[in-house]
Amino acid sequence: MPLSGRMDGEGGPKAVSSFDGPVAGAPVGLRALASRYALLPLRLFLGITFVYAGIDKLTDSQFLTGSGPESLKGTLEAVHDQAALTWMIDLAQKSPQGFGTAIAVGELTVGLGTLLGLWGRIAAVGGAVISFSLWMTMSWASEPYYYGNDLPYLMAWLPLIMAGTPMLSLDAALAQRRRRRGQQIFG
Repeated sequence: MPLSGRMDGEGGPKAVSSFDGPVAGAPVGLRALASRYALLPLRLFLGITFVYAGIDKLTDSQFLTGSGPESLKGTLEAVHDQAALTWMIDLAQKSPQGFGTAIAVGELTVGLGTLLGLWGRIAAVGGAVISFSLWMTMSWASEPYYYGNDLPYLMAWLPLIMAGTPMLSLDAALAQRRRRRGQQIFG
């Protein structure tokens, strides 16, 4: 139902919006389609990047078992004194191989969940936790701060935490299936 207003000098109603939906002025047509799929490029970028990072770490023998500068152990030693949360570095140094494997599997799981849109908000929270941890440890000393890449990754996860993965996702397919069967998870 269109909203109406008063025309200047005349007493009759004037249509303010021809949009016959729940929100006056909401985008229609191509703009509506673009707004529905707006998070898809971000989802693809973060998902592919985290899958790649996880696979790269798991397949790089130096990262997990090496002791050179390219290994996790060497990286932890190099950033220890500049990290914001040195206790996290100390914890990781107790078992660099275990910690490195956990990070790699976490990145792979988060990336796949994001790409598939399965438990999208949970995957995004996992990505944000990983990015926050890396920012507070590995890239904290980057100066100026915007040279470190983990803070932008953390910020990129926030829209997916808020919106989830509503389009082209297993979450959306499962929600549609539940609606057809009359089931709801909450409420």
